[in-house]
Amino acid sequence: MPKSRPAHSYKRIAFVASDVPAAQRARRHLVQRYGDARPETADVVVALGGDGLMLATLQRFMNSGKPIYGMHRGTVGFLMHRHRAINEVSLFRQSYQAARLRISVDGKERLAELVADGIMLATPAGSTAYNLSVQGPIIPIGAPLLALTPISPFRPRRWHGALLPGRARVSIEVLEPGKRPVAAVADHDEVRSVRTVDIHMDHATAMHMLFDPGHSLDERIIGEQFGH
Repeated sequence: MPKSRPAHSYKRIAFVASDVPAAQRARRHLVQRYGDARPETADVVVALGGDGLMLATLQRFMNSGKPIYGMHRGTVGFLMHRHRAINEVSLFRQSYQAARLRISVDGKERLAELVADGIMLATPAGSTAYNLSVQGPIIPIGAPLLALTPISPFRPRRWHGALLPGRARVSIEVLEPGKRPVAAVADHDEVRSVRTVDIHMDHATAMHMLFDPGHSLDERIIGEQFGH
């Protein structure tokens, strides 16, 4: 069985990066801050890139016993937990203790600490689903908005969420992840023990949905606002 080690026990860190500019920039920044050991003598190897680099790094060091940590700085990031959602992306506490979360929007901190059972970012299509059940706002299907809604918030008590532009990029950082673990769920895909979740609307992907006459999603969302 693999054994976990506290982060401070990793004194020698090796950074390997793909040729993607974002990965190279991240490597320079991290090396300047933490130094750079040779992979053969490092305590841990950090892979900066996409799936290709992560798989290559795992194969290279699979028999070394060295832990590998992947940071998504490439074009595809499934191994670094990239998932798609139609309705919402939610974060939930995994234990009896409430989650402590820091929320940033477009790179600016908006809420230094949210203590709650969790939080979600819902699309207009998902605003009448789980979002509505936790008192989130209903959004018309064509509105370029996202609903950021807390789940059973404890502090700040009077914060009920926010409506954000559809192009907003939301980053949710888990505070005390070891003591208060948090899971992230994109519709039905779950990733446990996350540390940071970055969420944004994919405007490059379009979907076509068919409805019976008089039962469109637009009509259902409007009807929900009148209790129909």
